[in-house]
Amino acid sequence: MAQCAVCGKQRVVGNNVSHANNKTKRLIMPNLQKMHVIMNKSVKKRYVCTRCLRSGVVKKAV
Repeated sequence: MAQCAVCGKQRVVGNNVSHANNKTKRLIMPNLQKMHVIMNKSVKKRYVCTRCLRSGVVKKAV
């Protein structure tokens, strides 16, 4: 499974809880985008979460 190259965010396991309090497993997926980013003065293709993109932690390669 992919994870963010910057913060390490990845999928998390949780529960769907119904009104009758029945619990079933579910996956909570982060919003990962595969893109070219500048890391260590070189361009690499990595998975990056949109939170890191929006906050300016990652510099997109043009």
